[in-house]
Order: sequence, then structure tokens, then C-alpha cells
Amino acid sequence: MVRRSRSSGRNPGAVRLGRGFGLLAVLGIVLALAGIVGLVYVGVATLTTMLLFGWLLLIGGVVGLVHAVQSRGSGFFWLAAIVAALNIAAGVVVLRRPDASAAALTMFAALLFLTGGLFRLAGAVVVRGPQFGWTLLQGVIGILLGILVLANWPHSSLYVIGCFFSLALLFDGLGLFAMGVGGRRVVGMVEQRGVA
Repeated sequence: MVRRSRSSGRNPGAVRLGRGFGLLAVLGIVLALAGIVGLVYVGVATLTTMLLFGWLLLIGGVVGLVHAVQSRGSGFFWLAAIVAALNIAAGVVVLRRPDASAAALTMFAALLFLTGGLFRLAGAVVVRGPQFGWTLLQGVIGILLGILVLANWPHSSLYVIGCFFSLALLFDGLGLFAMGVGGRRVVGMVEQRGVA
């Protein structure tokens, strides 16, 4: 009853919106904490990431196979069935051999860093646009990351994927937290302006 009288003068839509932004901030805190824990235990984060990736491939393959069977009269049945079978096979391989899968994905990431860095570097030199310095810096950082990962491969596969996944969780969590806090602040300002 106290809650009802306290919020009786407030707009119910603004209250729900404020709660939604509050939940977004809490989710951001949880993700940021998970990212910090993952950075502390990078090996466990790599293994967890590979197992999660394997299960996602397996479940996606099964769902795709069910969808292919349901649409067997269409012209895309065989393509959908082949893609689903490849997803199931890849999921089984990743779940059975997460260490070898992590090594392969780490090699792929290193090559991606190298090629992306080279293309950014070449593009910055050729185009010389307004963001020349930043594009050049991104290219150099990409090349350096690729070289660092490849120089220590396959040992780097024990920590690279877990480190990247944990950093992504941390920064996504911080972004969600900032969005939630900022959203609640904006809702409060709009509500105060509406009351005034």
C-alpha cells in the first residue's frame, strides 16, 4: 500500500521504463563480472567458450534438420539438410575435441587479424581519407595481434579465445550498465520536467 501511494503521482509507463533500464544496468554488472572472472581464469573461459560454441552448433544443426524435414517439398531441402548436417558434425567435433578446436579457431583468428590489418594498412595508405591516422593505427594493431598470436601458437590457443570472449563480456557489460544508468537518468529528468 505504501508503494502504491508513493508511485501514485508517477507515470506508470515511466516507472516501467525506469525498471527496465534498471534491469539493463544489473545485467551489465553481471556480464562485466563474468568478463572479469573470465580474464582471471582464461583457460577455463576458453574451454567454456568452446563447449558453448559446440552446443550452439549442435542445437542449431538439429533445429535446421527439423526445419529441412518440415520443408522437404521445397527446392531448398537438400541445401538446408547439408548445412544442418555440417553444423551437427562440427558441433560433435568441437564437443569431443575442444582443445584442437580452440587451436584451429585461434589460428583462424590470427590469420583474420593479419589479413584485416594488412587491408586496413593498405587502404589507409591508398585512400588517405580523413581518418587516415586511426585506420593506419588499426591496421598496425591488427598485424601485431596476428603476429603475436601466431608466434606462440598452438600454446596461445589455451588463452586467446577465452581472453577475447572475456573482454567482449566485460565491454558489453560496461556498455549495458552505462546505457541502463543513463536511461534511468533520462527517464527521471523527463518525468521531473513533466511534473513541473
